[in-house]
Amino acid sequence: MAFFQSSFALVNQPIFSPNKCSAVKSIPYCRCRGKIHFTIIALNQNIHISQNGKGREDLQLKHAKALEEVKRELVSKARENADHGLSMVDSLQRLGIEHHFKEEIETILSRKHLMLRAHNHRRNDYQELSEVALQFRLLRQEGYYIHEDIFDKFWDKKGMLKQIFCDDIYGLIGLFEASQLSIEGEDYLHDAEESSRQYLNTWLSTFYDHPQVKVVADSLRYPIHKCLSRFTSTILQFDQTSSLKELSKIDTQMVSSLHVKEIFAVSRWWKDLGLAKDLKFARDEPIKWYMWPMACLPDPRFSEARIEITKPLSLIYIIDDIFDFCASIDDLTLFTEVVKRWDMEGMGQLPEYMKGCFKALYDITNEFAFKTLVKHGCNPTTSLIKSWVRLLNAYLEEAKWFASGNVPRAEEYLENAIVSTGVHVILVHSFFLMGEGITEENVTLMDEFPNIISATATILRLCDDLEGDQDVNRDGNDGSYLKCYMKEHPGVSIEQAREHVTHLISDAWKRLNKECLIEANPLPSSFTKLCLNAARMIPLMYSYDTNSPSKLEEYVKSLLYGGGVQSIPQDKTIVS
Repeated sequence: MAFFQSSFALVNQPIFSPNKCSAVKSIPYCRCRGKIHFTIIALNQNIHISQNGKGREDLQLKHAKALEEVKRELVSKARENADHGLSMVDSLQRLGIEHHFKEEIETILSRKHLMLRAHNHRRNDYQELSEVALQFRLLRQEGYYIHEDIFDKFWDKKGMLKQIFCDDIYGLIGLFEASQLSIEGEDYLHDAEESSRQYLNTWLSTFYDHPQVKVVADSLRYPIHKCLSRFTSTILQFDQTSSLKELSKIDTQMVSSLHVKEIFAVSRWWKDLGLAKDLKFARDEPIKWYMWPMACLPDPRFSEARIEITKPLSLIYIIDDIFDFCASIDDLTLFTEVVKRWDMEGMGQLPEYMKGCFKALYDITNEFAFKTLVKHGCNPTTSLIKSWVRLLNAYLEEAKWFASGNVPRAEEYLENAIVSTGVHVILVHSFFLMGEGITEENVTLMDEFPNIISATATILRLCDDLEGDQDVNRDGNDGSYLKCYMKEHPGVSIEQAREHVTHLISDAWKRLNKECLIEANPLPSSFTKLCLNAARMIPLMYSYDTNSPSKLEEYVKSLLYGGGVQSIPQDKTIVS
């Protein structure tokens, strides 16, 4: 059950069925839990980036000019009016180009935070609900703690939203968006989420032909804080100046070209590795695997990191396939022990089909550690091995459940399943590769499966189980929290079980939101945002309720087949 697992196994099997496959063979099962039928893009695809040297240079000059103009506009607006500055920050973030304005955004938000603290968060009598909600959301997204009493003037004596604001559609949207950043214990914000959702749904059913229907529907389905806005289809409701539009257009073109180069680098690496040839039963989807770091690490400066993170991510999927389908418990135990010893000599004890996988794991991990040592002066080998061993122990525990046919208690399943997502393996690798905040204390924290990783993994596991297993009566040997919960509580209906899981996901988001606050989190903001982006991936990666491809899949296809970059299939050349 690997990192963002998207597969069902054999149908018509018990919840945890015995693993009867003790030898490598072709497995006739459907791997389409997320309904992503993504064809691998191999090196023989005739695709190239058509920008020549002069064209690329012109594009870079245009980008620099537009960037400078937007920076001037941002600084000017922030000086004229603090709220106007916040509005533009929101625009930059929702366009996915905020990484160009880190210093300016930090200055604007820290200044606003100081102003609110100086006035005890309460001096907002002149502000509309939408304005207060925006500043609350932007500041919390950046890690600043803003007390929920900032909304006090909008509640009545019973703690309900005052009737005068119940018809303020943009205020309700803003309040709903702000409530997505609540933490445990914030009852008013919890009530605000429920009431604003109710009012907005009522408005949708009443004014179903209104021009703003899509805006409201998209906000409810894709809250800004819980989605990667650059890849959603939501209508951006803000004023875009000509320079902002130009910058967004050019930046998208340049980033698209960069992603195409990275896709080819990943494809070459995967082909040269040879595991797809050696392990015919395993998944062969390097481009889909690359989509995760592509979206979670959007800053162009992390280009190398996106490629490098795809490597351990691919191994998570391959090892997961070995554990799920093609090995006996004895072989799996032996493989886990060899990894624990981290000993190439022990590889000789493994079955032939496991040897190549272990060698790839050993080589890729050591190479990864060496690059980190050279680049950041830290050798993360011990931490990386610990993360792999923790993952394999979780896989082995699941394999034993499958083999015995036992159904674990829901709590026991979840405790193991958040590890078997593989999320912690990727986040630990990313922490060291990004190279920020590498201190002895933080390394120790990463080794201990910190709350920020646990919360992220919980969200991903439960969302995957909830959305990927629409029919909990369907059998399969992957297991799910829903199935375990209903087995443990035989009187509970499917609807009640799903409501319970939805509540657990909400609680996990609240824990993640708290961990992302500066006061609660010793880890660098770059890592915090990576964890948030990982949690935001689920609604974009999978389209469980339709047969349409995911937004990210559409994006990658547009890169390769036109639309994302100015390209015509001609040859294999990639301009560097």
